[in-house]
Amino acid sequence: MGQQADGPDERHRRPEGVSDATVAALGKLSEALECVERARGHLYSMHQLIGHADLMLDDAVEQFHAAGHSHLADRIATELRGRNVIAGRWTFQIVEDFDDGYHALFREVDQQARDELVGGRRHLYEAEMKERRRSRGRPGHEARPSGEG
Repeated sequence: MGQQADGPDERHRRPEGVSDATVAALGKLSEALECVERARGHLYSMHQLIGHADLMLDDAVEQFHAAGHSHLADRIATELRGRNVIAGRWTFQIVEDFDDGYHALFREVDQQARDELVGGRRHLYEAEMKERRRSRGRPGHEARPSGEG
């Protein structure tokens, strides 16, 4: 029982009969999903940055007009401001397509794999790595927050 209290909680313990190869494969799928989540964050950053840049063009147009460069102001206002970033799409449409398509499928497959193979448990690979790497009984190396058991 002491060993159990000093180990991972139930949701981070490998179910009976699950192989090392299965835990490793789930860990790799989880790692891939984490990369996709980071990419999604960058996509949202692009969405916000492009939107901000487009709004900044209003000031540039005004300043070019004030500086006597109406031909540049007019070109920015008619050709660049409000332009699609790829054919037929503003960045919000790219984000929506990514979220509803690739990202949704990736999350669905990850969830299916975890549900079918380990009862929905997450981060088993990392939980087992933590157990191998922590120094039992040392402050800052607890298996879980105090009070959980």
